[in-house]
Amino acid sequence: MKLFDLTGRTALVTGSSMGIGLGLARGLAQAGARLVINARNAKRLDEAADVLRRGGVMVETLPFDVTDAEAVRAAIDGYEAQTGPLHILVNNAGMQHRTPLEAFEPEDFDRLMRVNVNSVFYVGQAAARHMIGRGSGKIINIASVQARLARPGIAPYTASKGAVANLTRGMATDWAKYGLNCNAIAPGYFDTPLNAALVADPEFSAWLEKRTPAGRWGEVEELVGACIFLASDAASFVNGHTLFVDGGITASL
Repeated sequence: MKLFDLTGRTALVTGSSMGIGLGLARGLAQAGARLVINARNAKRLDEAADVLRRGGVMVETLPFDVTDAEAVRAAIDGYEAQTGPLHILVNNAGMQHRTPLEAFEPEDFDRLMRVNVNSVFYVGQAAARHMIGRGSGKIINIASVQARLARPGIAPYTASKGAVANLTRGMATDWAKYGLNCNAIAPGYFDTPLNAALVADPEFSAWLEKRTPAGRWGEVEELVGACIFLASDAASFVNGHTLFVDGGITASL
């Protein structure tokens, strides 16, 4: 359908060398977008690009550290000047650190916030400055069900994803008047490298299957439709929204 066609648009996905980021990048390309993938590790990024190319996807790489504001601006300004406009941004880069809150080290808290929150601001602002001048653009931030829920041992992560959801609302409030659509996706529990330890834990998987109305872990491909929707003209009047893709876990007790 034309509403969901991303042909002619360029999408940058941060943290896209594996997991959810790689899956979303592949999905956006299949919807017609020109793809730019990002990670801090250039070698891992090249390996991901090779995987995508073997699947018939045309992709460019843009390595930079999302927690370095100057590096972010240089990379995005450079791409815009030398290659062309970025029409879609998916702020996916993130990390997890599981430790009881009373034992959480300040440096680990700071690092988690830099990766999960600061990066959304840095990359979002750098891209938005160009989008504002064009009067259009799509920014999609990856939050989490932990923006609404909490579990033991991940309180700082929960705080960071709540911040992402609220920053998304702020982006929409400031930038919708310039033609930008700023929204978030909040994944539930997905089978990804970030959750590998939990997937491998039979006790946790049994609890999750019982707790989630859908009765299972999510598959990364099940996030693609939400991302394409928010990146497309079909979501032209959707702004400041966090779309939960979680098998119903936030809808039930």
